[in-house]
Amino acid sequence: MISIRFIQPDQTQQDIQARPGDSLMKAAVDANVKGIEADCGGSLTCATCHVMIDAPWSDQLPTAVPDELDMLDFASSPVVPQSRLSCQVRLTTELDGMVVRLPASQH
Repeated sequence: MISIRFIQPDQTQQDIQARPGDSLMKAAVDANVKGIEADCGGSLTCATCHVMIDAPWSDQLPTAVPDELDMLDFASSPVVPQSRLSCQVRLTTELDGMVVRLPASQH
């Protein structure tokens, strides 16, 4: 299991445990993390699982594919260089301790 810390816009924190191999979105939904809507269930057809991943973890992720970047254009909150769709982030043991920030809104 790996540890992930989610930080809400009001700075409240939620620490969860997740399985390597799961998507960040699945881990968040399974742990009832507030702010991950995941309307499309991870099929890369919405932007309601938008998150911002703190460095150094953001630097360890594979580059976002063009389809993910296209969907981020539809995010309701501002997109920053650390923005990702959590459905496209596959969890690995190297991401243990990752800090993930949630946007103010997904809609």
